[in-house]
Amino acid sequence: MRNALSKGLTMDPNAPRPRDAIAPSTIIDAAIRLGLVGTLVYACARIVLPFGFLLIWSAILAVMLHPLHLRLVSRLGNRGSALLIGLIGVSLMLGPMVILVTSLATSLYSLIANFQSQGVTFPEPPLWLDGTPLVGKKMAEIWSLVASNMPAALAKYGHLVSGPLAWFASFAGGLAMGELSFVVSFAIAAALVAHGENAAEFARRALERVTGNEARAGQLVALTAATIRGVGLGVVGVAVVQSLLLGFGFFTIGIQAAGPLTLAALLLGIMQVPLILLTLPVVVYVFYSEATQPAVIFLIWNIVVGLSDNILRPLMLGRGLEVPMPIILIGVLGGMIVDGLLGIFVGPVLLAVSYVLLLDWLHQHRV
Repeated sequence: MRNALSKGLTMDPNAPRPRDAIAPSTIIDAAIRLGLVGTLVYACARIVLPFGFLLIWSAILAVMLHPLHLRLVSRLGNRGSALLIGLIGVSLMLGPMVILVTSLATSLYSLIANFQSQGVTFPEPPLWLDGTPLVGKKMAEIWSLVASNMPAALAKYGHLVSGPLAWFASFAGGLAMGELSFVVSFAIAAALVAHGENAAEFARRALERVTGNEARAGQLVALTAATIRGVGLGVVGVAVVQSLLLGFGFFTIGIQAAGPLTLAALLLGIMQVPLILLTLPVVVYVFYSEATQPAVIFLIWNIVVGLSDNILRPLMLGRGLEVPMPIILIGVLGGMIVDGLLGIFVGPVLLAVSYVLLLDWLHQHRV
């Protein structure tokens, strides 16, 4: 009787199966779910990818502007504060960037037109150039040909110049698109700022699922926000302010290449290169071509702007985060190659955030 009863219990179809016995239908269901999820992710990525860089920059702007938004919420409300930030941001970026892009495009177009119309004249090569070892004679020959017969020089060496000129012309067009991207990104950032708390909570929950630790997720969110604000305001923000001030001086004194010089000041400022390397030759040129009084005023203005980072950086950066300059330099150059003017700002911020998070992860792993 007991044997029959035990056999009946063993043969019960409702009895639980061993854990290592997985039904084929379960594997098929899991494969179908993974396939559907992968297809959904791929379809969404195709739609979002063209705007990926713009959305990343908008998110960076939103993180940097969120403390200002919190100060204005009590007076203007959530939507009012976000609207005011968006309008001011678009206005501040639209005016200077239009002037900068227009000046740069005009300078490049004028340079190309002068080469085509033979309007560019060069002095004779200096005597010491011919005696320079290795390359002196060849350089003197090329220089003499350019100074005496521009059409022949273009016919002989035009293929060496056409490539860089075409690249500069394409770069000017990219600047125009970058300027439009800045305006759109500020509008998107204003919308993100209005939902900043929800976005922060979403990021915290996502990181909690990845790390498996709620406290660790909150720490990573705070660390990322601090890095973005530190690099964005302390490096990029100071460079933007200084370049705009220098550009104001360049345009006021009447320098023809004010747009390219302002862009060069922006690049040098982001790369943490002393701006005196750019402003000193410009000041010398102004003293050579202008009257003494405006040249002296221009010199004083450049000195004040060059020293302003000692005030601006502590004011905008606060305690900040120490990021090696090679990280910033690679971010600037790589971002410019990948996405033009917008990449100049996004590149160093992304690399700085990744660098800080990597160091933090290595520290946690060591502990």
